[in-house]
Amino acid sequence: MDLLIATAYAQGGQQAPQDPGLMGLLPLILIFVIFYFLLMRPQIKRAKEHKKMVDSLSKNDEVVTSGGMLGRITRLDEQFVTVEIAEGVRVKVQRNAISAVLPKGTLKDKGSDSRAESDSPAQDRPAESPSSKEQASS
Repeated sequence: MDLLIATAYAQGGQQAPQDPGLMGLLPLILIFVIFYFLLMRPQIKRAKEHKKMVDSLSKNDEVVTSGGMLGRITRLDEQFVTVEIAEGVRVKVQRNAISAVLPKGTLKDKGSDSRAESDSPAQDRPAESPSSKEQASS
């Protein structure tokens, strides 16, 4: 019978592999620490600054909403803020929708509207060339 089947002998002297223990968890812990310092901590800091800014809002502050509208605060409630974005145009937004407070004087006053000077009808029409004037006179 030994002729067809090779006899298997046990080998001695080798130990079972050791449990990696803490060294196996070290890469996972390292990834979490990097994740915390690069992503979570700056976001927590930004959230605290935003909450402080929202809590310090006051009437007549010039603000930018998260939608990009610029305006002046006319009324404050516990959860909502009324922002005047143009003369007589007021919108009500949540306090958390205020993304930034602008420096005083950033928005132009109601009397100094420079748009009226730049929106003349002559600028909307294309300039007439000399050849078109000659054709019109003949």
